[in-house]
Amino acid sequence: MPDRLFLRFYDPPSALLASGSKKGVELGGSKVILSIDKDFNLYNEGLIYTEMSWAEFYQDIRGLEDQIDTFTTKEYKSIREDPEALVGEIITSLTHIIENDRLFYGIADFEVDAFMNQNTVIPGLKLDKDLINTLMEAHKKSRKKSRFPELIKEVEGEKFINITFQGTNKGKVQIQGEKIEDIADILRLAKGFATGLIISSKKSANFFIMNDRITFQEDQQPEFYIDEYGIKIIEHGIKRKRLFPTSWFRLDIGIRSLETLELWNQIEDNPSLQGALEGYNSYITELIVKKYKDDVDTKDKDSNFKEVFYGLNRIQQKKALNDMKKAIEKLEEMQQELEN
Repeated sequence: MPDRLFLRFYDPPSALLASGSKKGVELGGSKVILSIDKDFNLYNEGLIYTEMSWAEFYQDIRGLEDQIDTFTTKEYKSIREDPEALVGEIITSLTHIIENDRLFYGIADFEVDAFMNQNTVIPGLKLDKDLINTLMEAHKKSRKKSRFPELIKEVEGEKFINITFQGTNKGKVQIQGEKIEDIADILRLAKGFATGLIISSKKSANFFIMNDRITFQEDQQPEFYIDEYGIKIIEHGIKRKRLFPTSWFRLDIGIRSLETLELWNQIEDNPSLQGALEGYNSYITELIVKKYKDDVDTKDKDSNFKEVFYGLNRIQQKKALNDMKKAIEKLEEMQQELEN
């Protein structure tokens, strides 16, 4: 992965660009299918729903300057209650991901409440009231002084924003790997989610991970935590007028994130969807086999690793992939012993 300050989020949903002013605020949310490329840039592959409204404050009424008077729907689209459309969107997304040499990353939820009360709109995320009050006051000041940064950029017809991941456990979300095969090998076993706050600066939308339940092994049990160090950074940045709270997020990562969809039980046995998932699994398997074949071939030029692997049945292939890393490490140990 290149060492650079920002990642890119292509075709970001409206909830990531929400702002406000003295006159009102944007409220709503978006749920999208995400992919990543070899450099860990994010791509909005498919829209599950988006609902954004403009909430206008009372005008010229003392004491009600930040109280909502009217709502106007700006954007609405949803397929989360339409099984046929949902299946079609997933299939289209998987096809597009494969065609563009990317990886299915997960399902992202973005929620915008303009921090107008002490509730956290992401289920399961509970933050200290002092922090919530800080966010509420910071958002209010940003509205009054028009501090929300314009983050959207466009290069060669592609719109994107710069993003960063922040937090003690950000490595669980921003998976490291020199090649896309390395990331695929880690991501194939990933399950769980991360929740947190999107805090913008003048140049980027920063995903501050407050908590995660992400695991990469079947027998792992994640522990609940709140990233206190991340909270200190947010509070310090707000105090210095360098950071501006924007919205909330939840990232469910890995192909198993599809199981979090509300209609999953209705669509999981759909033959077309099963075919698309099988095709994606074959694509991922090919990437991982290539990774380990290259490793083996550097140590044994006469290896027929690929032919042997594809001679196994599905259960044997899965076990082989799970054991592959240990096998490579053992091979390296044996090679060192021979050299010594």
